[in-house]
Amino acid sequence: MATAFPDLSALVADPHAAYAHLRETGPVHRITGPDGLPVWIVTRYADVRQLMADPRLSLDKAHAAPGNYQGLTLPPTLDANLLNMDPPDHTRIRRLVTKAFTPGRVEQMRPDIQALADQLLDAVADQGHADLIAEFAAPLPITVICDLLGVPRDSRRDFRAWTEVLVAPDPSNPGATKEALVAMLVYLTQLIADKRRTPGTDLLTDLINVRDDGDQLTEDELTSLAFLILFAGYENTVQLIGTCVLVLLDHSEQLAALRENPAMVDDAVEEIARYDGPVVLAIRRFPTEDVRIGEVTIPAGETVMLSLASANRDPDRFPDADRLDVERRDSGHLALGHGIHYCVGAPLARLETQIAVSTLLRRFPNLALDVPRDEVRWRPSMRARGLVSLPVRF
Repeated sequence: MATAFPDLSALVADPHAAYAHLRETGPVHRITGPDGLPVWIVTRYADVRQLMADPRLSLDKAHAAPGNYQGLTLPPTLDANLLNMDPPDHTRIRRLVTKAFTPGRVEQMRPDIQALADQLLDAVADQGHADLIAEFAAPLPITVICDLLGVPRDSRRDFRAWTEVLVAPDPSNPGATKEALVAMLVYLTQLIADKRRTPGTDLLTDLINVRDDGDQLTEDELTSLAFLILFAGYENTVQLIGTCVLVLLDHSEQLAALRENPAMVDDAVEEIARYDGPVVLAIRRFPTEDVRIGEVTIPAGETVMLSLASANRDPDRFPDADRLDVERRDSGHLALGHGIHYCVGAPLARLETQIAVSTLLRRFPNLALDVPRDEVRWRPSMRARGLVSLPVRF
């Protein structure tokens, strides 16, 4: 029998306590989620890492048994994306977009990202206070990813509003999710049509050319890929930037160490991603055959959720795992995934976060929260870890 999932409000406030309990009591648990559907939660680092690369765990919903959680229901035109695919289709499509996010290509974007970070902070510097999510952490990555894809500036506020609805749906307004998806689909369809008529020098134009010059992409795959790059290409970065700032403000000695040695920012971002990363649960998976974990057998077709938050706090993998240490040199966290589904935009997310954190600390040496700590709120999501807002003064 499935046990009830921990209360969502408690899970949002402190997922690490809930997952520590699950991790200590067993490597895998059959849980009844907030929607009433059963899922298997895998909690320990070794198992999570192994299963993320296990080809028996499919992302294709065709392998899901009836009555199991299948994740967000998308229109067919948006559903043909990398988060719902296995090889060989996944390999074919991922190869088309990977070259835009190689470390070398991303590094060439550093001057523009740095200039944007300074511009955003210039806009709030004289105020002495700001909501760092609305005025810095969100506009920075949405500007970068929209510039990369060639999305006009006047549409970017809409994209943020739509993705907010998808990441943290409002139970009191169940129709909002469908409305957001329809709006995104209508917009992307029109944008692709516009770029066919008037090509640009952007990634979306390149993908359209791939689609129109051969058989490497279907039209649905093209639209779905544009949707995924926009959605995932900035959402996790917003969350990571915001969490980095809050975590450092919560750990004054770690913040002081980073201010004293700004060159540690790369390691600090990696450590905070491990300590409190933006993705609590990886995208759902469906075993194509029975899978055994310890003494438990997960039947084929049932839903498996791999807890990245739990794996990254596993003391069997990370010594003193519940302690933040910006000087930690132990790599291997799973915050950005592992295996063939490792985040394709990871180099860009890292660079944006490193620039955002280092610029903020350099520009505002007296940065502090502008509200009591218990008033800082997390978005109501069991999968994504992100702040609603982050009021600060400087």
